[in-house]
Amino acid sequence: MSSKQQLVLSIIDFLNTSIKDGTVKQDDVESLEVAIQCIGEAFEVDPTDETQRNRLSVKPATLPTIFDVYLKTRAKMDTPGASSSTSEASSAAKTPSSEDIAAAESFKAQGNSFMSSKAYTEAISAYTKAIDLNPTNPVYYSNRAAAYSSTNNHAEAITDAEKAIEVDSTFVKAYHRLGHAHYSLSDYRSAADAFRRGLELDPENASLSSGLKNAESRIVDDGDDDEIAAIPTSNATPAPSAAGLADMFQGMGGGGGGAPGGGGMPDISSFMNNPAMMSMAQQMMSNGGMERLMSNPAVANMMSRVQSGGGMPSMAELMSDPNLRELASQFGAGGAGR
Repeated sequence: MSSKQQLVLSIIDFLNTSIKDGTVKQDDVESLEVAIQCIGEAFEVDPTDETQRNRLSVKPATLPTIFDVYLKTRAKMDTPGASSSTSEASSAAKTPSSEDIAAAESFKAQGNSFMSSKAYTEAISAYTKAIDLNPTNPVYYSNRAAAYSSTNNHAEAITDAEKAIEVDSTFVKAYHRLGHAHYSLSDYRSAADAFRRGLELDPENASLSSGLKNAESRIVDDGDDDEIAAIPTSNATPAPSAAGLADMFQGMGGGGGGAPGGGGMPDISSFMNNPAMMSMAQQMMSNGGMERLMSNPAVANMMSRVQSGGGMPSMAELMSDPNLRELASQFGAGGAGR
């Protein structure tokens, strides 16, 4: 449930922020606070639990920024002819002249200067001019991707980083830009993939290696919180032997026709609370013992007797039957090691 809890925490944070910044009318605050509490309890998310918050937080992204990226991406995908127009423009791009290349380098230098002074909007403009003059240089796209990321426009940064890789698939820095943008949008799987692809080209790159470790540490598999723990075998209570089984049943009697110690069948609650019996039942389920039990002639005879109104046999009768004793011995001896 971890991915769902991440979404729920983001929703709760968004609602709390809406209360604090006045987006929600004062008359609605109390109702919204109740709703927040109900949502948290339903998904077992406590926004005041710092340990859980650190595990589930998608910062620096927020629900509004993630949604904004989605809307922009969908708008691009829904624009008629957008992809074909881009492809046509790329294929029709002329080979830059030496003058264009020199001018592009000049704009790149300006962009780098703007980046140093944190004038990111101006840097984007300068890199765009460089790209217009020489769209065959991956550095310009990569640098503009860095500028976009600096303005938290990570969707555009992804587009530019991918374009840089398209222009030159061996340009290692573009993979770092791509991984960083995906990571900033909490898409840790895509981030890890980008860093990993870069490391295939430059295995000793410390930035890519660090980025990959950070991304992989944040990946949470869907359903992690819903996994059912496997039944332990190494420390499990051993199943009883045939003789021990008889003694145990005799000490558990009370339900189905006998007082404690009187040889009657055990009551269900005693059976479920006995660790040895539960261990044996688990082994039977895991090694095919249940199928063998139901096909045993002695069990079939016992079930026929019950159905005909003869009642359940006593433990003395059960354990005196050699077939049932043999079956009990098999369950008691085998199972866990198979």
